[in-house]
Amino acid sequence: MTNIRFCLRGAGDARAEMIDWTELLKMTVALLAVVDPFGTIPFFVSAVGEITGAERRRMARTVAITVFTVLAVAALAGDRVLGFFGISLAAFMVGGGLLLLLHAVSMLQVRETRLRQTPEEAVEATAKHALGVVPIGIPLLAGPGAISSVIIYANQVPGKPGPYLVLVPVVVVAATVWATFRGSGAIAARLGVTGLNIVTRLMGLLLAAMAVEIIARGLARLFPGLQ
Repeated sequence: MTNIRFCLRGAGDARAEMIDWTELLKMTVALLAVVDPFGTIPFFVSAVGEITGAERRRMARTVAITVFTVLAVAALAGDRVLGFFGISLAAFMVGGGLLLLLHAVSMLQVRETRLRQTPEEAVEATAKHALGVVPIGIPLLAGPGAISSVIIYANQVPGKPGPYLVLVPVVVVAATVWATFRGSGAIAARLGVTGLNIVTRLMGLLLAAMAVEIIARGLARLFPGLQ
């Protein structure tokens, strides 16, 4: 794939910042793998039950807005949170990468991880009406893994526009969530359990590789001698 690069010049800064748009594509794929809307379709279908098409569309819109809001806040304010707690980006990359790797392993095994939702939270969720926000939006989709990914990516893109450029993958993922859940009934009927599991395993494999890459970059920053 040909690298497409865009040159950004800040006010008063003669040095050009090179943005590799293939990196944004990788971020989008990785974030989509973490959020994994296809893997959440069975839970969504069983949670909403027999509702009308209009109600299903409304629920899908609520989930997508929740995912976008949480991840956008993480992209724009994540570095301030790290600075407040005195956490370096390198250490956060290693910790976040390990979290993503654990999540990827659970996806490869096609099982729900407690990193997203505990059994107690699942039982409590059945009594709630705002399922689109909790637990589907948070933490099933926009959980710790997705939030960690967005914070890491926002700090990897060079220049001040970095956090705002990361909003591009966030918008794409939120739109995918909306489209997936809007047609969740048809998708579940067409793919079936086996088809959904295959998609989840493929996304888990991609996520595992990207998690290892994030861990390696973090370790290289923490221990420059390893290079």
